[in-house]
Amino acid sequence: MKKLNLLFAALITLAAFSSCDSSEENPGKEYPEGSIVWRKDTTVTLTNHFIVPVGTSLYVEEGVTVVMNDTVVRPEIIILGNLYCYGTAANPITFTVAEPYRNESKRFGRYWGGIICGYDSEEVLLNYVTIEYGGAQTTEQSASFQNQLFKTETGEGVPAFHFCNTAGKFVIQNCTFHNNAEDQIYITGGKSIVNNNKFISSGFDGGEAINYKSGCLADIAYNLIYDANSNGFKLSNSGALDPQAHLFVYNNSIINSGWRRPKVKGGSIWLETNVYAELYNNMIYDCRWACKRDASNVEDSRSVITPNYYFASTTTGVTQYQVDESKGQLIGANDKVSASAGDKNPNFVNYTIQSTIDINAGTTKSGNIPQTYNSAWDFHLNASSPALTGGKTDFTRHFATAGITIDGVEYKSPAPAAYFGAFGAK
Repeated sequence: MKKLNLLFAALITLAAFSSCDSSEENPGKEYPEGSIVWRKDTTVTLTNHFIVPVGTSLYVEEGVTVVMNDTVVRPEIIILGNLYCYGTAANPITFTVAEPYRNESKRFGRYWGGIICGYDSEEVLLNYVTIEYGGAQTTEQSASFQNQLFKTETGEGVPAFHFCNTAGKFVIQNCTFHNNAEDQIYITGGKSIVNNNKFISSGFDGGEAINYKSGCLADIAYNLIYDANSNGFKLSNSGALDPQAHLFVYNNSIINSGWRRPKVKGGSIWLETNVYAELYNNMIYDCRWACKRDASNVEDSRSVITPNYYFASTTTGVTQYQVDESKGQLIGANDKVSASAGDKNPNFVNYTIQSTIDINAGTTKSGNIPQTYNSAWDFHLNASSPALTGGKTDFTRHFATAGITIDGVEYKSPAPAAYFGAFGAK
């Protein structure tokens, strides 16, 4: 089946897409021989799975819109080679579905799979890319199942982005992951930098915004996570791959997350299975739980969980932020935590606290759920914010000095800030 898939990918490439050569439309643009190139400001419509063969690179130029347009096949993009997405702030790249399915009422319709990388995928860059409305469940016809990628089973919801090569590397920056029915990113190997992204509405009946397993070294910073079904971060060393997962997670904002998951999981940050995690300067705002561990399968003893910032606008939230070793609820010695409802309000520039919010709405069925994400909100901190100081900056992250080189360009992880969360003063 794998050979048939590769043949299919080659036929699509020959029939529909430009080659590696420069063109009059893109003077000065040259790509390695044999590359697949989706040209600037074009629309690519996929009605079947698309596979980039081993040893081949797919380059996506700014302004490209990729439309997954078959609700029976529910296409997947399989990257057995390399992927480079060069969007810009003014002209981003979008992976989406047909227009009738792009609305909140159908936000978890699972209309396509996701971008699934293979074990020989060496490099991926996602810069200014939107990936939305994914999360299809695998069948025997799914390209990821036929290539024995991701969980190698049918019936599994596919993440929006998956990377698995422990010897590979990727950078995700300035991207938006939106309304994907499973995990937004699910990583089981490689060196990575994930910074300055938005992860909005993650998971239908499960699913994390950012999910890392063993075999990974990562710097993860300045990301906004809003309404993750389960956790903003699930950090684990499961799989026992080499190297042990060692993850720096700093200056991220997790807001209104965990309320849809009516179980022990579901909140802000979940630690398990000997993961080596260093958590600094993160902002947790009206989430169901503070940082939690799997009490029966704990994190590496070298892990650091403080300082971080925990704000609760409700009495229930304050209670559920308290330390409880038996339940795995963690608060660090240097954390700033609401002592009462509304205490230590970080004072965002443009966001109004919802007076009726129920952080346990998935369990209580009260209907008092958090607001749908509004792009007009501004999570920068006002000048009077108590969250502007107290963060830790004197730690050494993986890719501060020697970065990650992708397509010949070196990317370094951003320096930590003394404020809490992804956004400082405006």
